[in-house]
Amino acid sequence: MTHRTRKRLALVALLVGLPVYVILAVSLVNWLDRTFGRLPIWAEVPLYAILAFAWALPLKPLFRGIGQADPDE
Repeated sequence: MTHRTRKRLALVALLVGLPVYVILAVSLVNWLDRTFGRLPIWAEVPLYAILAFAWALPLKPLFRGIGQADPDE
């Protein structure tokens, strides 16, 4: 995959994928609230921390090296 293609895919992931992920994460938390009631603070904080970083883990290889100059030039 070329550097230019990776840059474009990273941009699409940030502009389209991240808002979709946020909507899904908020929907999950709302469903948990409706189903089980509000979580205690000791459970809610780790849940939000996990959700905050979970989106980046599968995309880490795509973002690696994007901010650097094209190595083929």
